[in-house]
Formats: sequence, structure tokens, C-alpha cells
Amino acid sequence: MKKIIFFLLLYSLNLCAQNIDINILKNINLNRNKNLDNSFRLITNSATPLSVGIPIVMFTDCLIAKDSVTKHNAIYICASVVFSMTIASIVKYSVNRPRPFVKYSFIEKETKGGGPSFPSGHSSDAFSLATSLSIAFPRWYVIIPSYLWAGAVGYSRMDLGVHYPSDVLAGAMIGAGSAFLCYKCQKWLMTKKRK
Repeated sequence: MKKIIFFLLLYSLNLCAQNIDINILKNINLNRNKNLDNSFRLITNSATPLSVGIPIVMFTDCLIAKDSVTKHNAIYICASVVFSMTIASIVKYSVNRPRPFVKYSFIEKETKGGGPSFPSGHSSDAFSLATSLSIAFPRWYVIIPSYLWAGAVGYSRMDLGVHYPSDVLAGAMIGAGSAFLCYKCQKWLMTKKRK
């Protein structure tokens, strides 16, 4: 009897969460300022190039300048992004949630969005980069723009109709969590190397 009540409660919570998810997305997507669609496409399309490009530029710079601190930061940021991408892809194809525009015909798809929906890979990339940059360079002029950009990437995925809010939230958590975990691993390895 307890198992039946538990599963009924879980099912009810799932329905309620799904309704909240689609209602928020519907409000964002259908009430958007369509004049900003091109700007949001630019923001959404910046996630992968910046997440890959910034570590490459940093690594190239440290090879030219022979700067070991920048080299460690570049490796850390690159590892964070790669780890985040890997985790997001594994979860995405394990959960296999359909995109909102596939399930709900009223959602207006305004950019590319293929494959499963949960979690948002763009949000994962953006928050991994923002968090790792903020940890590597803990200055307000790095932290604030990084998170504003990452937040804009996440919002753009909903505005353009390709992700639910829960997809974006999960992607942000995976990205930030990956960056933090890679930071802890790097710190542990450095401590172990010194000993």
C-alpha cells in the first residue's frame, strides 16, 4: 500500500512539474519580442565556439608566453567544458526527452534544436565556462560578464523554443557542477604532485 501511495504521489508531482515547466516556457516563447530573435540566435550560437575557443586561445597564449599559471587554468577550463559536455550528452540520451516544439505544436521553434531535450547542452557549456573562468580568475569583471552571458544563453534556449526551463536549469547545474568538480580534482592532483 505504501508503494502505491508513493508512486501516485510521485506521478502527481511529475504532472505538476511538467505543467509548470510548459507554462513557463509557453509564457517566455509566445510572449517574446520577435525583434530580438536574431540577437538571441547570436547569443545561443556563441555557446559552443566560446566554450571551445577560450581554452584554446588561453593554451596558445601560455605556449607563446611560457606561462605555467595560464597553462594550468587553460587545462582546467578545457577539462571542465569537456567533462560537462560528456555528462550532458550521457544524460540527454539516457533520459531521451522530446523537444518542446515536438510535443507541443504551439511552441515556436526559432533556432536549431536536434536530438533529445534534457538537459540543455548549450546551458551546460555556458555555465561550465562561466564557472571555470570565475574560479580561475576570481575578479568581478570576469565573474559578472561570464554569468550574465551564461544566463543569456540559457534564456535564449527557452525564448527560441528549443528547451524547457527544467532543461536549462539541469544544464546550468551540470555545467557549474562539472567546473567545481574539475577544480577540486585539479587541486587534489596538484597537492598530490607536490608531495
